[in-house]
Amino acid sequence: MKQRIYVDTSVFGGFFDEEFSDHTIPFFDRIKNGDFVLLFSGITEDELESAPEKVKDLVKGISQEFTEYMETTEEAIDLAMEYIAEKVVGQTSYADCLHIALATINRADFLVSWNFKHIVNIQRIRGYNSINIKNGYQQLEIRSPREFETYEEE
Repeated sequence: MKQRIYVDTSVFGGFFDEEFSDHTIPFFDRIKNGDFVLLFSGITEDELESAPEKVKDLVKGISQEFTEYMETTEEAIDLAMEYIAEKVVGQTSYADCLHIALATINRADFLVSWNFKHIVNIQRIRGYNSINIKNGYQQLEIRSPREFETYEEE
């Protein structure tokens, strides 16, 4: 079974960002090759509405065969609000919390992000996962695209 990976908006932008592209482009190559199922949400769609055309074209270039759409539910909203209420992050990080909640509730194998301040951060990950466990969910593996690189045997 293919791993189901929730990708937040920062990863799409990272494809074209000089700092992140060396790791993001190979990650998207793996997505386009069908190595993973890409989990996509309404919050991601909303955030990408104001993205540059090249980012939108990247999204359109991913086969629907390798994607799974997730609806934003009351359950996800409640979990996102609990992350904020428990001070894992502040109120301004609501969208980030919704990404985490959607990935958690939909049992993503990984959430992938370049957001080191609010998401890919050991202190935050522990906070999100302690709330997930308290609420009966599994822990969520949160990583950057760099950790999905493949290395050739020499």
